[in-house]
Amino acid sequence: MTTADRIRVLLVDDDEDFLFQHRIQLENAGFEVATAPNPTGAQKVLDSFTPDLAIVDLMMEHHDDGFVLSHHLKRRFPQMPVIMVTAVTSETGLVFDPASPEERRWVGADALLAKPIRFEQLRREIDRLLKSTAASRG
Repeated sequence: MTTADRIRVLLVDDDEDFLFQHRIQLENAGFEVATAPNPTGAQKVLDSFTPDLAIVDLMMEHHDDGFVLSHHLKRRFPQMPVIMVTAVTSETGLVFDPASPEERRWVGADALLAKPIRFEQLRREIDRLLKSTAASRG
């Protein structure tokens, strides 16, 4: 598969270990991956990289960075799936699970996954969202 044929993923997280681990796993699965440690870095990446899908951490430098970045990505790339990942539940014990359509619109992401994330779980969600996006495009 050539670089032009590969699905492009933007991975944004302030956890260097998370970025490294998931970048390697995504690349090994055939994806082209660009990473950024924060929303500012993501904006710079977007100057030269147009993703097919984004994976965004909820809490980075500021507690709402993931929300803000997700909304920005959706404005710029309305059809692009965004997966938001978070350790809110494991760190605080609070369950963060937007279930209603209104709550999902407020979050601004197409899926929400709780950390720690197994790669198989992430891959299933990526495949589901890309399949859904392809179907909606015709």
